[in-house]
Amino acid sequence: MPAGLRKQLLDSIRTRLSARHVPNEVFAISDVPRTLSGKKMEVPVKKLLLGQPVEKAANRDSMSNPASLDYFMAFARGRAKATK
Repeated sequence: MPAGLRKQLLDSIRTRLSARHVPNEVFAISDVPRTLSGKKMEVPVKKLLLGQPVEKAANRDSMSNPASLDYFMAFARGRAKATK
């Protein structure tokens, strides 16, 4: 993510919400995991990032874009390796 865009995003969160809501890290993703009805799958993504196996975190058959989970699985593996 370009530094200028990152700064603009964080400044917007700070002024429109509060400094308390400004995240420590920001990542650009190619696709947001969604159910067949179009709802964002925030909880399953959180479970993946916390290390839960994808089979337990989400049902790919109930997703409109199941391949979108691949990014988060790779991201979680990379973060786990970095902390070891």
